[in-house]
Amino acid sequence: MVNVMRLKSQILVFCMNLFDIEEIAKPFAWDELALSLTYNEKDIIRWIMLLHNGGKPFDVDPTYSTGRFWDGIPGPRHKFDIKPQAEGVIEADARHLPLPDASVKSVMFDPPFVIKDCVNREMTGIIEKRFFAYKSHTELWSFYEDALKEFKRILECGGIVAFKCQDTVGGGKQYMSHFEVMKQAERIGFYCKDLFVLGRANVLWSPNMANQQHARKNHCYFIVLKAMK
Repeated sequence: MVNVMRLKSQILVFCMNLFDIEEIAKPFAWDELALSLTYNEKDIIRWIMLLHNGGKPFDVDPTYSTGRFWDGIPGPRHKFDIKPQAEGVIEADARHLPLPDASVKSVMFDPPFVIKDCVNREMTGIIEKRFFAYKSHTELWSFYEDALKEFKRILECGGIVAFKCQDTVGGGKQYMSHFEVMKQAERIGFYCKDLFVLGRANVLWSPNMANQQHARKNHCYFIVLKAMK
């Protein structure tokens, strides 16, 4: 019996070549399976595109930075950043995007998540030169909520947000950002459609670990949210 996944992949590639279709994510290999846990970020991005975005590139990246996130993967149509660092990126806040209502189908959101109190002074300086460090988790989560409301505005019904976030520990307290994001999203009108976990084999050492009280976070999340009516 012909493997169904392999047949679908062959048909998709044939159609792309026949009709000169724009570049999309590489189709699933005949023996490939999208996994909820992996150590390869590019695999997660591609799997989200294939499973939830029709194999097409994302429409919007509101925190584009230098664009290294998209190396080897078709990039977004609309590139925004509050401090543009690459050609073709428009200056805009993720909470106030210059796009009409219900005008896009997908958003990839990879915002900074660093809290000043959660890293040492030297590391904070390095991060602040490249990204933004928030004063508190309350401020960070407020930013997340406002951004989600803006994404709900610009997305068509059924459109998706791939939201990358990471849990943290500060002052001896756990801050489960992925749980907070999912709660916010459901209140705003999203359905939490999928969840991917990205593991990291190498973990940076911190002086705070000499008196460790919680498991060191060596993973982050990609939460797939679907905009509902």
